[in-house]
Amino acid sequence: MQKNWIVKSTFDTQSANLSRALGVRAVTAQILVCRGISTEKAGTEFLTPSLSAMLDPFLLKGMQTAVDRLLLARERTENVCVYGDYDVDGISGTALLVSFLRRAGLVCSYFIPNRFDDGYGLNEEALQQIIDSGASLIMSVDCGITALREAVFCQRSGVDLIILDHHTPGESIPEATAVVNPLQPGCNYPFNMLAGVGVAFNLLVALRSRLRQEGLFSAGDEPDLRDWLDLVALGTIADVVPLVGQNRMYANFGLHKLEHGRRPGITALKKVAGIMDSVSCGQVGFRLAPRLNAAGRMESAVPGVQLLLSENAEECAAIAAELDSANTERQSVERRILENAIAMVEASGRYPACRSIVLASTDWHQGVIGIVSSRLVEYYHRPTILIAIDETGNAKGSGRSIPGFHLLEALNSCSAHLDRFGGHRYAAGVGLNADGIENFAAAFEIAATAILGDSELLPTLDIDAEVRPADVDLELADELRRIEPFGAGNPEPTLMMRGVTVVERRVVGDGHLKLRISADDRSFNAIAFRQAKFPTDGELDIAFFPECNVWKNSKMLQLRIKAIRKAEA
Repeated sequence: MQKNWIVKSTFDTQSANLSRALGVRAVTAQILVCRGISTEKAGTEFLTPSLSAMLDPFLLKGMQTAVDRLLLARERTENVCVYGDYDVDGISGTALLVSFLRRAGLVCSYFIPNRFDDGYGLNEEALQQIIDSGASLIMSVDCGITALREAVFCQRSGVDLIILDHHTPGESIPEATAVVNPLQPGCNYPFNMLAGVGVAFNLLVALRSRLRQEGLFSAGDEPDLRDWLDLVALGTIADVVPLVGQNRMYANFGLHKLEHGRRPGITALKKVAGIMDSVSCGQVGFRLAPRLNAAGRMESAVPGVQLLLSENAEECAAIAAELDSANTERQSVERRILENAIAMVEASGRYPACRSIVLASTDWHQGVIGIVSSRLVEYYHRPTILIAIDETGNAKGSGRSIPGFHLLEALNSCSAHLDRFGGHRYAAGVGLNADGIENFAAAFEIAATAILGDSELLPTLDIDAEVRPADVDLELADELRRIEPFGAGNPEPTLMMRGVTVVERRVVGDGHLKLRISADDRSFNAIAFRQAKFPTDGELDIAFFPECNVWKNSKMLQLRIKAIRKAEA
C-alpha cells in the first residue's frame, strides 16, 4: 500500500548541542531529540541504562500491604496460588512469581485460565476450584483490575486476594487485600507503562528487601534478582509496552539474560526457534513469544508455564517441541483465515470506500482471529474486527485499529449492539449474538465514517532523519545500535536518502531485492525484503536502516531498505 512519507525532524540547535554533549553523530542526536531526549543527562541515561536507576517499588500503591501479606503467608506456611493469564505477559509473570516465591520459602502453586473454557481474567468457578485445592491467598498477575464481583467472592469465601495488574481500571477498584497497579488512582509510582510482569518484578524487589531486613536469608542464600530478568524481558517485549524508562532497562538487561542465561526452558525454546547467537527484541516478538502464545491460542497455555519453571532439560525439550508444533498449527490456521478474510473483503466490493472492516464466520478459530485482524489492518489500513461464531450462535470478536481511531470509544458508541466489550485504543474484544452482527457492523461503519477522513486512511511512514550519502558509514551503523533495544515506544530508526540510482539489481530468496546503489559518488550494498516487484529504474528515494554485517571476520555496511519510491524534489 502507498504510504505518505513524513520526515519527523530536522537538525537544529538543540540537536547540535546534544551531539556535542554526548559525543555522538548529528544524525543520532537528531533521532534522540525527536524521541524527547534533549539533555545530556537524559541522553546519558538512555544510552547507558543502569539497574541502579530502578524506581523504589514501595512507591506503588498497595505494595506495602501485599508484601506484608506474603510475609505472613510465609510464616504460616500457607498455600499461595498465582492466577495468571494465557498470553506471554501472563505466562512469564506467573513463572516469575512462582519461581521466586518458592525460592524465597513460600508454598506456591498456579492456575492459568483456558481461553475457551474460562475466558479472560478471574472467574468464580476457577476461584472456587483454587480454594477447594487449599489456597488461602490468591495473587493475580496481568489481570484482576476489573474483577469487582470476584474480589467480593474471595472475601465471602474467607480467602485473601492480591491483584497485580497493569490494565486500565474501571470506575471502581476491586475490594481486594491489596491492589498493585500503577494506573490506579492515588498511585505515586512515576512510571505507569509497566507490563504485568513488570508489576510482578517490582513486588519481588520489594519482598526481597523485606526478607533481607527480617534476616530471613541465610549466608549466601539471598536470591539474585537479575536471574529473573529474562522472564521480565520476555513478557515486557511480548506485551508491546513502550520500551522507555523502566521497561527499557528491563528489556536491555533481560535480553542479555535471554542470550547468556541458563534457564533450561529458555534454552530449549531458543533451540526450536532457531536462535543460536544474540537475542533481539525482534526475535522475542517474532520467534519466542509466538511459540509461548501458540499453546494458549490453540488449547491451553499451561505448557508455557511448565517450560519456564522446569529445571529438567529433557522435559523442557519435549515441551518446547510441543509448543513449536502448536505454533506451526497456529500459522497454518492463521494463513487460512487470512486468505478467507481477504477474499471476503474483495468480494464485498466495499473496499476502498469503506472506513472499517467487520467480518464473521463459523469456520474461524477464536484464538487466532486477533492476529488476523492485525494482518488485515496492515493490508487495508482500516480498523478491523473479526468475529468467530460457535455452533450455538455465540459470537466473539477481536479487533485492531489504526492511528486516529480510538477503538474502545468507537465500540462504546456501538454498545447497544453488543453483549460485552473491552480493550483500549488499538485492540479490543467483543461479544454478541450472531443475529446482531449485521447491525453491529453497520453501526461500527457509521462510527468510523464520523472520525476517519481520506488522510487518516493513508498509512504513513515516519522518517527519523534525512541523511546525505556522506553521513552513512559503519561508524553510524554501530552508533545507532546504542539506541537499542528497539520496540514499541522506541522503534528502530528509519533514515531517508534522496536521489539514489540502482547500478546492480538481482532477485534473491522469496522475492527480495539485492541491490548496489549509487549516490553522490558513493555506492552502497542494500537489501530490500519482499520488494522484488518494485521498479528500480531512474532516480529513487529510499527509506532504510544502516546495518553492520560480519562475514569471515570482515565488517561490511549494508542498507536494509524499508521502502522505495520514485524520487521527489
